[in-house]
Amino acid sequence: MSEADAVSRLQTASELIAGRRSVRAFHSTPVEKSTVTSILDMAGRAPSGSNTQPWKVYVATGETQRRVIDALVAAFNAPDAAERYAEEYPYYPRQWMPPYIDRRRKIGWDLYTLLGIGKADKARMHAQHRRNVEFFGAPVSLFFTIDRVMEQGSWLDYGMFLQNVMLAARAHGLETCPQAAINPFHTVLRELLQWPDNETMVCSMSLGYENVDSVESRLVTERAPVEEFVKFVD
Repeated sequence: MSEADAVSRLQTASELIAGRRSVRAFHSTPVEKSTVTSILDMAGRAPSGSNTQPWKVYVATGETQRRVIDALVAAFNAPDAAERYAEEYPYYPRQWMPPYIDRRRKIGWDLYTLLGIGKADKARMHAQHRRNVEFFGAPVSLFFTIDRVMEQGSWLDYGMFLQNVMLAARAHGLETCPQAAINPFHTVLRELLQWPDNETMVCSMSLGYENVDSVESRLVTERAPVEEFVKFVD
């Protein structure tokens, strides 16, 4: 490989990886089925232990997506939603501690500040949180499941697949938002999308063209410097 080719590859990889963000505002412009298929085909090259490839994906667009969103909004707005719906596995730690809780709070308040939502404005907070189950206006909703027989190693493999989905989407000129906020409503989704009982929901993801003019698109999340999480042992 020539030096110019190496530089070009590095620039492309840097743009795809460093430029990836969780987009919270999309245009309704449809995405071709062939494009979604290409993205998922590329993502399927992710590594997995013994080539088990534990990922399963359900894609909702058009009228199916509308039915899904209507059902999710109804569930989200239910007065007893907190008691009625629960995620199948704990995505977040049961006991928060620094620096993780500090990072979580910062991104939340940075977003609310951009949107002009005050700490006491519970109604607007609820409405903004509901945007998750509306997939932020994206025309494609992806739902990821895994067979219940798979163990922790396969969940690690799944993370690499999800990252591939997001990077492949960017290579196609699209953006994404991976979402765990919808996980509590897995029973609603199971009925609508008809995945079998032996599969558990990992997460969902919004996919589409970013609305770059939205206020949300101005949100920039910080990353810890490499010195903070890397130790070279000589």
